Amino acid sequence: MPKDTLFLDMRTGIDEGQMAQAAAILRQGGLVAFPTETVYGLGANALDEVAVAGIFQAKGRPQDNPLIVHVAEQEQLYDLVQSVPSCARDLIGRFWPGPLSLIFKKAPQVPLRTTGGLDTVAIRMPDHPVALKLIAEAQVPVAAPSANVSGRPSPTTAAHVHRDLAGRIDCIIDGGPTGIGVESTVLDLTSTPPMVLRPGGVTVEELREILGPVDLDPALEEERTVRIARSPGMKYRHYAPVARVHLVLDRPGVEKRVEALAGELAKAGRRVAVMAPAESIPLYTNGQLLLEPMGQVQKPVTIAANLYGLLRKMDHLGVDDIVVQGIEEKGLGLAIMNRLRKAAGGRIVS
Repeated sequence: MPKDTLFLDMRTGIDEGQMAQAAAILRQGGLVAFPTETVYGLGANALDEVAVAGIFQAKGRPQDNPLIVHVAEQEQLYDLVQSVPSCARDLIGRFWPGPLSLIFKKAPQVPLRTTGGLDTVAIRMPDHPVALKLIAEAQVPVAAPSANVSGRPSPTTAAHVHRDLAGRIDCIIDGGPTGIGVESTVLDLTSTPPMVLRPGGVTVEELREILGPVDLDPALEEERTVRIARSPGMKYRHYAPVARVHLVLDRPGVEKRVEALAGELAKAGRRVAVMAPAESIPLYTNGQLLLEPMGQVQKPVTIAANLYGLLRKMDHLGVDDIVVQGIEEKGLGLAIMNRLRKAAGGRIVS
C-alpha cells in the first residue's frame, strides 16, 4: 500500500517540532529522506534490520549493495566498529564532518543487512545542519544511501526525492539544494595501503596529503564489473537517466568527436543533447543539437553540483541520447567521471 509521505520544509532553518517528528519516525523504524552536503539520503535506523530492509524495498536496491552509516558525533563511531586506527583519527580530524566515508571492521551489533553481508561497515559524518540535527535527535546511527530509485541519478533537491519516492517512504525533509552534488568518497581502511573504492567529495590528492600512499580500486581504472560490492557504486549500473548516455573521454580534439557522434545519432532520427563544459559550448555549431553547459572545467565543483540535475532534466525534455564531453580525471574530476562512466554503462569513446 502507498504511504502517506510527510513533507517538512526546513529550507530557511530547522523547525524543532518538525525535527522531533522526523526523528520519531526514524526511532520507530520508518524511512526519512534528508539533505546532506553531497546528495539527499534515505535514512533508517542502521541497527534495525526491519527498518533497513525498508530502504532496499523503497529504492528497489539489490540486497548485496552495502549502505553507509551516518553519525552525528565521533563517539558514535566506537560503538559501530571493532577498532579505530590512528590514521582514521587523522582523517576524521581533517575531513569530518564532510564527504568522506571510512570503512572499518564492523562491530557485532551492526546487522549484516546494513553492510550487504560484509564484515565491514562504512561510516561518515555529514556536513549539513539538518542531517546532523536529525541523527542527534533520533539518537540512532542512520543508514542512508541516496534517496532515489536504484540506478537513477541521485537527488540533489527534495523535488527529485518526491518524484522518485513519494508514497514509498514516510517523510521527506526539504533543506534546499545540496552543495557538492556527488556522493562521498569511500576509503577502505582495512586495506594496506588504504584504498579508494568510490571517489567523491574528498579527493585522492587530499587523502594522500594525510596518509601518504593511497590506492585506487582496480575496478575504477579498468572499468570492470566486480563480483562483490565492498562499497556503494561499485557493482551495479548507477546514476543513469532513461536517456542513453555516451561519454567521450577528455583527449585532444574531444569537441570534434562529441559533435560527430551526436550528429550521427541525430541523423538516425534520435533527439540528442550534448553536455559539455561551459568553455566548450561555443565550439559546437550543429544547430540540431540541444546544448547544455555542465559548469566550468576550471571549477569542477560547478560541474559536480549540476551533474545529476542535468541528467534528470534530459529525461524531462524527452531526450533519447546524451553525449557528454568528459573532463580531466584529477581532483574532483575523478569523481565526476566515475559517475559518468557508470551512467554510460559501457558507451565510452576514447
